[in-house]
Amino acid sequence: MSKERSLFIDKSKMPLAMGIAFVAFTTQFGGGFASGAQIYQYFINYGIWCLVMPLITQGLYALFFWYGMRYAYKHKTYDYRSFSDRIYGKTRPVMSNLYEICYLIMIGTASAAAFATGGSTIQMLFGIPYWLCTLIIGVFIFAIALFGTSVVRKCASTLSVLILIGLVLVLVPNIIVKWDAICTAVGKLAAGKMSVISTESGAFGPALYSAVLYFFFQLASVSVMYQHMEPVTSKKQINKAAIEIFVFNFFAMELSIVGLLAVAYAGSLVDATVPMLVLVQNGVQSGFLTPIISILIILGSISTAVNMISGIVARCVNAVERRKSSEKEKQNGHLVRNAIATLIFTFIAFAIAQFGLLAVVKQGYAYLGYAAFITLFVPFIVHAIVTRGKEI
Repeated sequence: MSKERSLFIDKSKMPLAMGIAFVAFTTQFGGGFASGAQIYQYFINYGIWCLVMPLITQGLYALFFWYGMRYAYKHKTYDYRSFSDRIYGKTRPVMSNLYEICYLIMIGTASAAAFATGGSTIQMLFGIPYWLCTLIIGVFIFAIALFGTSVVRKCASTLSVLILIGLVLVLVPNIIVKWDAICTAVGKLAAGKMSVISTESGAFGPALYSAVLYFFFQLASVSVMYQHMEPVTSKKQINKAAIEIFVFNFFAMELSIVGLLAVAYAGSLVDATVPMLVLVQNGVQSGFLTPIISILIILGSISTAVNMISGIVARCVNAVERRKSSEKEKQNGHLVRNAIATLIFTFIAFAIAQFGLLAVVKQGYAYLGYAAFITLFVPFIVHAIVTRGKEI
């Protein structure tokens, strides 16, 4: 068996569309999702509507990713700056630079949060210093992102399969064993009795707002997908990838919500930082499943940060190489340029994580959502209406 096949899922056995879908999966479902914290914060805390909101969230996610990927493929814009300059048209002097700010917010929040979450989990497991834990995470992120989009896509495919298998291993046995508790929780939510950590009313309006806000800050990551459009050979591959994005993401989110409802009224949830751990510790085979949850959180953290960092690395390296006069000049020194850019942005995320700005990071997601609304959601809608979809 070759070294490449021993490290990653064999690409020859996985269609490109599925690899692209898995990149989108690992971008959204990082450490915050694997821990269960995002599920409670944006869904379960808003009552019975948590069971249907994933349809809206993941439907919008797949639709807008489909639009962005189709545009990037048709116009050969394989990094977010060239994409922005093209789609914003005459407004690009303002809007492209606004999106640069949006992407930097994403690097400063999502990537730093990934470092902090993964590092904290390693610290919990082994008791070694926090800075060393985040350094270990950084080494993995740097090593994967260094070699470009094909390696990132292969790694995303591998991590996605591992995360999905891990979620099934953790959640399905607990859903079966705790089905009565889940049904009781659904009944309480339907009657208006909220989760023990919720301060919401259970009304539809706030639930919808929270789900859409979640979609907005996840939409910011659409730009990491453009680099993966270069090997695409037909629009059908993108169409298939968008369908698979919806299926994988909806399945993972709905499964997690149903499973976590089992502990929605558990007293230990009040002081917990990792709700999924509460489920495991109060469920079946806790001794076996606790390490799996920890590994899922670490894998999710690494996958999210890799996708974010590789996106801005592609933008910077492409900007430099566009100034080269020949393909040979572009290839000469490409790995060095990629290494320098990867090191810089990995270090930035690592440095932010050292401050432990978890409260700032939490607020950063909201600001990221508002920034994505201005720079992506509204422009995509306007562009689709004005062009009547003819540019994709």
